[in-house]
Amino acid sequence: MHRTPTLRRRHVLALAAAASLGVPAFAQAPSAPLRVILPLGAGSGVDTIIRTTQNALSKALGGQAVVIENLPGAGGITGTHALVRAPADGLTVAVISNNHAVNPSVYKSLPYDSLADITPICVVGGSPFVLVVNPAKVPAKDAKEMQALLKSRPGQFNMGSSGNGTIIHLAGEMFVDALGVKVTHIPYKGMGPMMVDIISGQVEFGVGAVPAVQGHLAAGRMRAIGIMGAQRVASLPDLPTIAEQGFPSVDVAGWFAVVGPKGLPAAQVRRLHDAVVAAFADPDVKAAMAKQDNFIQPMSPEQSAAFLKTEQERYARLVAKGGIKLD
Repeated sequence: MHRTPTLRRRHVLALAAAASLGVPAFAQAPSAPLRVILPLGAGSGVDTIIRTTQNALSKALGGQAVVIENLPGAGGITGTHALVRAPADGLTVAVISNNHAVNPSVYKSLPYDSLADITPICVVGGSPFVLVVNPAKVPAKDAKEMQALLKSRPGQFNMGSSGNGTIIHLAGEMFVDALGVKVTHIPYKGMGPMMVDIISGQVEFGVGAVPAVQGHLAAGRMRAIGIMGAQRVASLPDLPTIAEQGFPSVDVAGWFAVVGPKGLPAAQVRRLHDAVVAAFADPDVKAAMAKQDNFIQPMSPEQSAAFLKTEQERYARLVAKGGIKLD
């Protein structure tokens, strides 16, 4: 934005109005839309979050249109590959999640470098995970009782996941590793089939996003053992975290971040970062996020870069320990 005496009075007033609303103001919104690539399918948790925020993001960008494009496939690789090939002009971003940090460790090769070929803009927030069990198959009420039960029958209990090498799989592996127990991992093609089989008793336990299991918990079809992240959630205030129950190494939640292609100019990084922060501060968006138990804790571009590197390193250690590999 050029701050010169030649600015027209109405332009100055428009900028002042935008500032009073907490909305980043730009001299002129780009005529081309912002393309937001989601390396996930429609209807996923992150897809719901971004579509809830679409209008607020457009407003924060000074009226620039925001177009969301779902490009699922190969654990997020398809969509991310499209991002890294896009021009670094501030008109294309992607919203990545945990699998972006997991993929380098579970796949033999990727068509891009997960850290070097992106420009971190903002790790925005995430969704809490919860460990759930089939109440008819698992009498344990907490993590300590789970540990005693699983140790008494090593390898005889099945842990479901949404797929081999997914963040849900790694979250479950983090839990069993902390407990020092052996279980049989049963991978499914997505969260839906896994949840069905936990309810039916085909598998005894697994990890799910809190919003996805709320109805099952209320109906008694599942029992919650503990929150997998560092803090309790508002909708389940009496449910302690697994860490609170004596296993501090268990700390994992779903997260999502906005990134651009490699080489995105600093001015564009700041513009997009400020717009994302403003969009998620919108009162309607904040209410929607709270209703879904999502937590919004935006990081700076520098903090986001450090976070993504740390996440990739810690998942690499967990994958190596579990011997998890995909073709």
